[in-house]
Amino acid sequence: MIDITAREMKSDLSPERAVRVSRLGQEEWRLSWLPRQGLSREQAQAGMELDEILSDPKIVYDEQAQARAAIHAARLGIGVDRAVILLAVRLAERLHLDPAPTYGADTAAPQPIPLPAQVSAELRTGSHHMAHAGARPRHRWA
Repeated sequence: MIDITAREMKSDLSPERAVRVSRLGQEEWRLSWLPRQGLSREQAQAGMELDEILSDPKIVYDEQAQARAAIHAARLGIGVDRAVILLAVRLAERLHLDPAPTYGADTAAPQPIPLPAQVSAELRTGSHHMAHAGARPRHRWA
């Protein structure tokens, strides 16, 4: 659900938000995951609804939800694939910016998980080949 006030839109599914700003005497909305693009209120709400759809793992294969995602993305002038990338970048930024956990004298730092020997050798020699670059959708976007 999206909580909408006169100045802000927040989601209960995602940390992303939209805020209303004044730029050169004009009021516009900005999405946290699309910060350089000035938006109307309707576009900002579409962006928040798109974020909620893409953030809900229960509806990944729901064709109606994915159709709504395509409509919301079109209102922003981007494709769903671009929205997925932008939201993933935001997630990576948040994870990177979170302070590292501190470990006390009685708590050991976690140890890295070793790679299997074959994978490790392929990475050292550069002989690995990617079969594909990422996840593939169940259906193609229109």
